[in-house]
Parts: sequence; structure tokens; C-alpha cells
Amino acid sequence: MDRREFLASSAAALAGLALGGASNPLFAKKADRNYNMILLGDTHFDVAPESVYHSEYTEEDLARLERHRKEFVRNGEMWKERCPRMLKRAGCLVDEQTKMVLQAGDLIQGDCGNPLIHKKMLSDAVARIKEELSPVPLVSVIGNHDMRGTGARKAYLEFMPELLSRELGKVIDGSTFSFEVGDDVYIVMDFNKPDDALIDRLLDDSRDARNTFILSHGPVLPINGGNRWFFHGRNKPGQNEARLHFRREFAQRNTIVICGHTHVTEMIDWYGDGGRITQMTVSSVWSKPERGVYEVEAEGSENYRADYVLKDNSAKMDPSAFELFEQYRPGVKRYILSDAAGSYKMKVSGRRVRIEFYAGDSSRKSAEFVLR
Repeated sequence: MDRREFLASSAAALAGLALGGASNPLFAKKADRNYNMILLGDTHFDVAPESVYHSEYTEEDLARLERHRKEFVRNGEMWKERCPRMLKRAGCLVDEQTKMVLQAGDLIQGDCGNPLIHKKMLSDAVARIKEELSPVPLVSVIGNHDMRGTGARKAYLEFMPELLSRELGKVIDGSTFSFEVGDDVYIVMDFNKPDDALIDRLLDDSRDARNTFILSHGPVLPINGGNRWFFHGRNKPGQNEARLHFRREFAQRNTIVICGHTHVTEMIDWYGDGGRITQMTVSSVWSKPERGVYEVEAEGSENYRADYVLKDNSAKMDPSAFELFEQYRPGVKRYILSDAAGSYKMKVSGRRVRIEFYAGDSSRKSAEFVLR
């Protein structure tokens, strides 16, 4: 396929995707008291060679360019065989009680350098997931990679809300929105550019919800290792007030947060502000074969530490985050961390919520996390 044919095929793909939406009987009927969701973490969809999606990508910062090219190589390698096997395994988790697939952002790698190619990448990623998990509706939250590159955020907002509107059978006109499954509310939150007023309104509109779920690419509770990259965690004016406001709002709703970004499997159960926040970080970045095996890196509240560094984590720690981290550490009652990647099945039964984890393409359950 030459370049003109490649770009032209994007429009056809956008128009021709066979999507579930309100016509899907699993979604259209009133949700039972018991149901389940398939969860996928970051997928960083990409293919080799890098010229397919990144031929127009440029970056003046040579060190940054080199890091991104290493990511392209990583993605192409894992999407050659491992990630397709993982998706096929995830498809086997779908049953008659499955309502939809929730994907925690960074659906794609981005870095396309051209909005049309960016849309093509999004379209191809959705089609690849739907190939294994159709006809279950797909809901994806915006991640930093989904909006990374020239004109990428605009391209995402031209593509994804239209797709989500069809998937959910309701009008979605932005990157922060909510939907209901039976008596439960799911608030999908743009972590990159949070609309605080809208998030407050969505919370107010769902005060009677049985369970409140937040789907966000980035975490709401600070992650192990002393990093300020969490919801309103930045050291900027107004961030501290917003962080404390939403921490209280989420805690008093006993909110369950599903997030991604950090490429780990992690559960944090935090008590404070008159309630509880349980955060489950999910990862589908099967970047190395060994990440297809579940091994616990850290467990117990005593191992929720600002100075903890995962064995594969080369990210720089922010010393200013340590004091902030200490505000959360005493409230952590349960903690577990693994660098394994795979697919997840969240089972909701009344107010009981648990997540089964299947590392890599494992045919057997690798771990189970009881959130409620």
C-alpha cells in the first residue's frame, strides 16, 4: 500500500467499523445485579516497521527522539505476536454477563506527526481489539499517548467521541463523561486536562449510585516510588486544593478507580476523608516475555513507600513528592504490586467487586484482587 492508499483507507475504516453500541443485546438490556467487565490496560498499539505510523514524526530534542524510537521498537516487537495472543485470551473471558470492555488509555503509541495518520492508528487499534472482543462494546479513556504528536489531541477528539457514542448508545461529546450500568455509575475522566466542574457535576448527578467507578488513564492515588504524576498531584498553583477536594469526594463515595499509565498491576486500598478509595492499576504492555508471568514485587502496606523502585523502573523520582506521599501512606490498608501484564475480568455482584487477572495469555487465573 502506498502512502495515498494508506491515508485514504482511514476514512473507509472510520465509516466501516462494525461496533456494538446500543444494538448489542448484552448492553441494551437492563443490567442485572451481577455482571462483569473485561479490563485492558495500556496497549500502545503499533506495528513494525515504524514507517507505517511514524514516517512523519519529528522531534528536535534528540534524546527524546531516541527514547521514542526505542518505544516504537518495543511496541512493534510485542504487537508482532504477544499482544495478539493476549487479546485472543481476553476474548475468551467474554460471557453472557459481560457488559463491555474498559481500556485504561494509551490505546495507541501516537507520535504520528500527522493527524490523519493518528486517526488511522486509532481506527486500526479499535478494529484489532474488536476483532477479538466483538460484539462487546468498547470504552477507552484518553491517555497521554493518545494525544501525543502533531494535531493528535484534536484528531482524537474528532475520532473517539463519535465512536463512543455508537458504543454506548448515547451522545458523547468530549473526553470526560459518564454512563450507567444498572445501578452503578462509571465516570470516565480526562486525566491530562481535567474538567473539574464537569467531574463535580457528574458526581452530583449520580449520588444515588450503588457503586461509583472512576476510569482514568493516570492514577488518583500516588503510585509507589515518589512520583507526582497522579490526579492533581503536580506542584502547581491550585493543584493541592483540587487534589484534596476530589480525594474527599471520591473517598466519601467509596470509589473504585481503574487506571493505567504505569505499566504495572497494582492495587492500593486507602482509607481516609471519611471513606475509602480502592485503586486498581491495570497493564496490557506485554513488553517482555517474562511480564507474562505473575510475580509479586511488593506486598503489604509497609511496602507502599516513596523510595520504592520497581526492578524495571528507570523513571526519576521527584524528591518534592515524598512529603506528599506521606499524607497517603498511613491510610493504606492493603497493597500489592507486580510488573506483570495481561487482561482482567472485573466481576460485580451487588456491592461486591473483584478482579481476576490473567497474565500474558495464561489459560488459568494468575491472581484475584478483592476490591469490595
